[in-house]
Parts: sequence; C-alpha cells; structure tokens
Amino acid sequence: MMRLTDVVKNLIILNVAIHLIFVLFFPELKNWLAFHYPGIEGRYGSGFEPFQIITHMFAHDGYSPISTHLLFNMVGLYFFGPPLEALWGPKKFLFYYFFAGFGSLILNVFINFIQNDPSIMWGASGAIMGLIIGFAYYFPRQKVSLLFPPITLTAKQMAIGLIAIDLGLGLFSNGTGIAHFAHLGGALFGFILIQYWNKFGSRL
Repeated sequence: MMRLTDVVKNLIILNVAIHLIFVLFFPELKNWLAFHYPGIEGRYGSGFEPFQIITHMFAHDGYSPISTHLLFNMVGLYFFGPPLEALWGPKKFLFYYFFAGFGSLILNVFINFIQNDPSIMWGASGAIMGLIIGFAYYFPRQKVSLLFPPITLTAKQMAIGLIAIDLGLGLFSNGTGIAHFAHLGGALFGFILIQYWNKFGSRL
C-alpha cells in the first residue's frame, strides 16, 4: 500500500471537515455550497453564486455526519490519488484533480441544459473519476478488488466498466439521483489533459 501523500491527505481532511462543519453547525447553509444553475434562485433553497464553481467539489449529499456519498469519494481518493501524486508531483496532481472536477461540471451543465434539468450538483465524484482514468492509464494491469460487487479486475477493466455504466444509466435511466454525466465529464477531461501533457508536456 502506497503511503498517503500530502495533497491527497489534505483533500481528504478538507472534504471531511467541510461536511462535518456544515452538517453539525450550519445545516441550513449546506445546500448553499452546491452548484445551482443561474436563473433558478429559490427553487432549491438557494441560488447560484460564483464560488459554487469550486465549493460544489467539497460539498457532499446528505445531512448525517456519516455520508455514503462522501465515504465512497474519499475511499476513491485514498486509493487512486497517491500513485498519481507520486508520479506527477503535488502541483501537477492538484491541477489535474481540479481540471477533472471542472470538466465534470462543464459536461453536466451542458447535458442538463439540453435536458432542461436544473438539478443541483455537488460532490467530488467527477474529480475522483478523473483520478480513476489517470490510474487506469498509467497502471492498466494493476489489480483492483471491489467491494460491490466483490470481484477483482484490472484498473483498465474497472475504468471501462465504470464508463459503460455511467453512459448507460445517463442515457437510458429515468433518473437515478446520480449525475452520471458529471462522472463522464471528469473522465473525459482527465483523459484529454493526460493526452495534452503527453504531447506538449507540462510546466507544473
């Protein structure tokens, strides 16, 4: 098991701290951190604010101190983040994390605009999906043991499977309460950034 790297550790602490602080002390303001679509102020208890472009990645669903949404994202960050931070270094890793997270938001906003669905968006899932794609790209044959379902796959197989599931549910489900296209956005932008770095390099 690779040691917990500094940026990953701080991201986990920040995500958990924000969730607990708002759940325990400011629950009426927690929804304010999520991304709200401009022009629908009041529909979900608060309206769009520019800071939500960033804060939505650190706010997770649920008003209990124990959030499965937060738990699964932090487990993904814990397992897939350190190898990439060790490979790239902290600055490049953090840039990639936020780039995938912003890409997640961009694609989700675009799809929801087409579907006329102004649902709020929150969570680090898009950034985590970007990490999974990066891990699968650089360590494609690394074995990954899943809890649900309890099977072992290569990182490449897992990434392909997750993309297929999100694409299928995003296109054909009648609403699962999960932003599947946000996951796909994180995966897509993460892959694009890796290809850009491979071709042009990085100054980070």
